[in-house]
Amino acid sequence: MDCFGVSSVQNLQALSALLSTQQEEEEDGDCKNLAACAQLGPGHIGPPPKKDKEVSTAYMKKNSKHIWSEEEVAQGAQYDDLADPRPQPEYEIILKQSVGTEDMFLGLSRKDPSSMCCEAMLVKIKLPDTKATDVILDVKEKFLDLRTPKYKLGLHLPHPIHSQEGRAQFFSEREELEVTLLMKRPMDFINMQ
Repeated sequence: MDCFGVSSVQNLQALSALLSTQQEEEEDGDCKNLAACAQLGPGHIGPPPKKDKEVSTAYMKKNSKHIWSEEEVAQGAQYDDLADPRPQPEYEIILKQSVGTEDMFLGLSRKDPSSMCCEAMLVKIKLPDTKATDVILDVKEKFLDLRTPKYKLGLHLPHPIHSQEGRAQFFSEREELEVTLLMKRPMDFINMQ
């Protein structure tokens, strides 16, 4: 067993010497003191850590293994136009379900208040100082794109919808657009209607 321990220490030192970029010989050279060599571990492989903790950020960016820096990563959706300075309007997503008296009082349809039982999604978008004729709305299966002269909204929807079966209504007195979208639901024992 002693031979295996010494061999491992010698292998560790040889690997450290190969990976080390410094040519300096330190005090533990040939490792004649077996107790000192036994304390070596994986952290001793390679060059010793730098004593100077102050490293420039330019040096870190050049030698970092990251593919890009945080400044290069654009925040937002894939449909966003980052050169467009228009702000995003306030919006709210409300999930809706059709509930009858047999659901409320008798519990015959096995519906519950969870989002799995919802049939539609209502998106309320506040558009101050906007006319209905200025609104451009494009709805895809998982994305809602709204453009006005003052606002832009690229919204990833939480559930897939039927893009051709929606309805939009603009309320001038509240300066609000309501978009009702029918959700695509799997046919299971809850949604069999």
